[in-house]
Amino acid sequence: MNYVEPIRDREKLEELKEELKKKGTRDYLMFLTGLNSGMRVSDIVRLNRDDIRNDDNSMKDYITIVEQKTNKIKKFPLCNNLREEMEKYTRNMNKGEYLFKSRKGKNKPITTTQAYRIIVNAGEKVGIKNIGTHTMRKSFGYHHYQQFKDVALLQNIFNHYSPSTTLRYIGINQDNIDLGYKNFSL
Repeated sequence: MNYVEPIRDREKLEELKEELKKKGTRDYLMFLTGLNSGMRVSDIVRLNRDDIRNDDNSMKDYITIVEQKTNKIKKFPLCNNLREEMEKYTRNMNKGEYLFKSRKGKNKPITTTQAYRIIVNAGEKVGIKNIGTHTMRKSFGYHHYQQFKDVALLQNIFNHYSPSTTLRYIGINQDNIDLGYKNFSL
C-alpha cells in the first residue's frame, strides 16, 4: 500500500481540479467534496441528492451522514464554493439519485476503487506523486490547520484520539521534522 500525502501546494491543487474538470463535472465535484469536507471516500461515493437537497428541491443547510467506518454521525455545512457547484450539479437530479454515479447500472455510485483510479490518473497528469483518495481528506486537514492552527478542532472533525495522531495524519509532523533537519548543522 502506498502512503499518500496531502497536497500542500495550492497551485498544484488548482491544476488537479482543472484536470478533473476535463473529465467532467462528476469527477471534479467528487474531489471538491472531499477537499472541502474532510469526508472519507467511502462516504463521499454514497452521497445522493437527498443528502444535500430538501423534498422541495431547496438546498439543505447541512449535510448529515452516518460515517461508514465509524458509524458516527457527521454533520457539517457546505462551504460557499462547494454549495454553489452542488446547487448547479444537482438541480435536475431525481430523489435518491447518487451524486457520483457509475456509468454502469441505472443508479449505482462509483466504487472507491474507481474514485482512486480517477484521482491517481489526474494526479499523474499534473505531476503529483503519493496521491490517492485519502489525499482529499489529508489535504483538507493540512490546509485547515494552516489556516486556523486548531489541532483540537481537526482532531474532532477526523474523530482522532489524539492531537499527535492528527498532526501526523495531515503531514505536519513530517514538515516539522524536515524543517528541523534543514535548519540544523554542526
